Amino acid sequence: MLTTLRQVTAWLDAFTELTGRAVSWLNIGMVIGTVLVVVLRYVFNNSSIALQESVIYLHGIVFLLGSAYTLKHNEHVRVDILYHRFPAKTKALVNLLGTLLLLLPVMGYIAVESWDYILQSWKVKEVSQEAAGLPYVYLLKTLLLGMVLVLSVQGMAEILRNLSCIIDPDSQKEGENDA
Repeated sequence: MLTTLRQVTAWLDAFTELTGRAVSWLNIGMVIGTVLVVVLRYVFNNSSIALQESVIYLHGIVFLLGSAYTLKHNEHVRVDILYHRFPAKTKALVNLLGTLLLLLPVMGYIAVESWDYILQSWKVKEVSQEAAGLPYVYLLKTLLLGMVLVLSVQGMAEILRNLSCIIDPDSQKEGENDA
């Protein structure tokens, strides 16, 4: 059973690793876009709303779809008063309960509450309010569901990893669940 848990966890982690690494490349586009916006504005006294919005879109993609990668690598902000002193099995229990009672319910809530918001945007093929802006606001809003998907997948990996540690704490790799 532990072998199966670990295999499924590894597969889910691989999905998150792949999406996180792919999304991370968009940071280069954000930097280039930002430099172009600044150069256009201050050197050529010109601006491009579409270019500015593309930087915002890239920023949204990186943060929404990169959130699971951050969770996988345990880099989210954590208020750690006692956690670092806990043994591996207790850390795994805290992480398991946090995922089951906080992460997954919040992802469910976001999915339910954003569904009509996203559908309405798709129905009208919502575009930027700026005349020269990007015509893809509906795609940007859809990223909310993308975030729900990638964080839920990684949440499942965290559940399986922590169950594995609770069942067999000695098999836990050093530092794998530490903050």
